Amino acid sequence: MIPLLTETPTCISDPGTWCYQVYQVTHNEWLAASAGWLVAKPIKIILILLVAFLIRLLLRKLIDRVTQIPRGNGRRMPALLRPLRERAPELLGPVVIERRRQRAKTIGSVLKSLTSFIVYGLAFIQILGELGINLGPIIASAGIVGVALGFGAQNLVKDFLSGMFMMLEDQYGVGDVIDIGAASGTVESVGLRITTLRDVKGTVWYVRNGEVLRVGNSSQGHANAVVDVPLNYTADIDRAVEVLTIVANGAVSAEPLSADVLEPPEVLGVETVTPEGITIRLTVKVRPGKQWSVQRALRAKVISGLEEAGFEPPMGRFLTQPGAAQ
Repeated sequence: MIPLLTETPTCISDPGTWCYQVYQVTHNEWLAASAGWLVAKPIKIILILLVAFLIRLLLRKLIDRVTQIPRGNGRRMPALLRPLRERAPELLGPVVIERRRQRAKTIGSVLKSLTSFIVYGLAFIQILGELGINLGPIIASAGIVGVALGFGAQNLVKDFLSGMFMMLEDQYGVGDVIDIGAASGTVESVGLRITTLRDVKGTVWYVRNGEVLRVGNSSQGHANAVVDVPLNYTADIDRAVEVLTIVANGAVSAEPLSADVLEPPEVLGVETVTPEGITIRLTVKVRPGKQWSVQRALRAKVISGLEEAGFEPPMGRFLTQPGAAQ
């Protein structure tokens, strides 16, 4: 509090005080006695704000530095992501750069917000201390307000926390093909609150991260191309398996399938028996995200190979011929 002057202040005779300096300039005892409030405290508050601003600026510059992709080498990871696990498949090519940039930018924005909150929060507490304000009631009130906001915005907090863990764990990213229950498709962007993906029909889905309970990612590690081939009951199963093996091995050893296939095809045998006929399943391990194109190409090859070998489809035609799937 600014002091009420009842007698001549003794500080006006002490050359080492602000009181003395102000009195020498103004020759006003009240201004001299109030020099601590009028001069010293404002200067301390300005210094606290200046130091807080500089610390925040330096920390934000450091965060920008560790979240940027190195110039001239877009394939390198930002320094912030190097300690974290990355599950981005190599086949994404240039999309990996955007995936890393988006992931680093999102994590960096969180770190910047935390930095600003902590630095300015500490500065605010220091300023209140300089003003002689009791911090106890303020901290208690802030705690009550924080609890109230937490209950009111719990869904928003849930979305942000889920998004943060998704980013840190790299559960999925730009270019991945995922199934999150309510929607499935190719991920176009991943934010702290919303994940955006586009399905095969071109529809863009915006999914809140807090609502994602499970994620099926078809773009990590490897994938399996599965081809089910229908046959008549009268078909020779052993010969059909032999023909399928030969045709499938020949198909995956030639371009363009050879670039996407990781292991030789495997004919598993009879998968189902229905009133329409028998289904033989063929699988092959492929690069993630390539299972659908490999399935389509293999299906065409094995059906042609079976036709050439004299096998007839169920009901006199293959299910993949025009009109059969209607």
